Amino acid sequence: MEDLTPRTIDLEPIERASTDEIQSVQLERMKWSLNHAYRNVAMYRDRFDEVGIHPNDLKELSDLAKFPFTVKNDLRDTYPFGMFAVPMDQVRRIHGSSGTTGKPIVVGYTQNDLNMWADVVARSIRAAGGRKGMLIHNAYGYGLFTGGLGLHAGAERLGCAVVPMSGGQTERQIQLIQDFKPDIIVVTPSYMMTLLDEMERHGIDPRTTSMKAGVFGAEVWTEEMRREMEAKLDMHAVDIYGLSEVVGPGVANECVETKDGLHVWEDHFYPEIIDPETGEVLPDGQEGELVFTSLTKEAFPIVRYRTRDLTRLLPGTARSFRRIEKITGRSDDMIILRGVNLFPSQIEEIILGIPGLVAQYQLVLKKSGRMDTLDVLVETRDIVQDSDRHTLAKQVKGRIKDVIGVSTHVEILPPKTLPRSEGKAKRLVDQRNL
Repeated sequence: MEDLTPRTIDLEPIERASTDEIQSVQLERMKWSLNHAYRNVAMYRDRFDEVGIHPNDLKELSDLAKFPFTVKNDLRDTYPFGMFAVPMDQVRRIHGSSGTTGKPIVVGYTQNDLNMWADVVARSIRAAGGRKGMLIHNAYGYGLFTGGLGLHAGAERLGCAVVPMSGGQTERQIQLIQDFKPDIIVVTPSYMMTLLDEMERHGIDPRTTSMKAGVFGAEVWTEEMRREMEAKLDMHAVDIYGLSEVVGPGVANECVETKDGLHVWEDHFYPEIIDPETGEVLPDGQEGELVFTSLTKEAFPIVRYRTRDLTRLLPGTARSFRRIEKITGRSDDMIILRGVNLFPSQIEEIILGIPGLVAQYQLVLKKSGRMDTLDVLVETRDIVQDSDRHTLAKQVKGRIKDVIGVSTHVEILPPKTLPRSEGKAKRLVDQRNL
């Protein structure tokens, strides 16, 4: 593989700053961000007042633990623009993630926010080995999903040319990779594996492609996948982390020279690790739930947002910023399917909205080649004909696609087919590693 190690001179001063310098920047920005949220977002003002805390009570970084958490339901309850801290005439873009009853979680960006986002994504791509003048093949989805446009703007900010391919059209993707000869591909890891398999199926040696590195995110992936991709494609495989509620991709990124965890861009996003049960802040090195507070966002400040992702904070290596380990799992029941977040409760709402079905269902995660798939098994209220089962399955499948944005296989079952539980119903069965 080509040596993509960046020269120290390429780094921003903050990337190699001392811990004291970083914490000084964080404290100043955190004071501003808490005050900005308190003054301009009613939910934060009410929540802070409720627990008797004021932004001016923040004297040092550890005081952040006195402030209340933000959770996903807070964002749903304020749909669509209740979390915005600026007037709409200052908002320049809106993104969102899929939500219940078709309503996404909505996030907004001022021009300064978009500039900051492009900066941290550019920093991420540079950490992965990207350089000005390179060509980047972008196979993340465009639209409300933050992946496509987020990586696009960051690549352009770095000085790269972008092929805005988006997702799907696998044969077209491979044709453009061969014809345009990109230096870097940005895509979900599972779809990269699909592209890899398709190349081999067509007799194309993946090692002959021009790609020097891949930036992979939006879903959990393993070291085994990294080793396979790097061996078969002769390129570096680097992890990127982000979520719409915090900004999108570019919250943290691995550095190509170490690949030992993702450096959090702590000058814009302050990380904490908490005990998922008690909410207590844990010391660096202990595993728990990842929490983020934005330090510079204008349109959509976020305070102590519980990501539900499980990891731990570690000292910096290739950069001064602290690292998070690859995400090992979640503290809730969220499913990440081909880069789209969904919850069993979303499926349940859809099922209950269709006459003839009952809330007895099971979701089965499987592997189909390289891709994760989801089977939705649902019971009918009464015995129905095969033709009616087929119609119901089409309704459920279509509604899931419309509301959540993913394709599933739906099977309609007779009453009392699925196993019952005396305790909590087992809604999710993961068969991907069987």
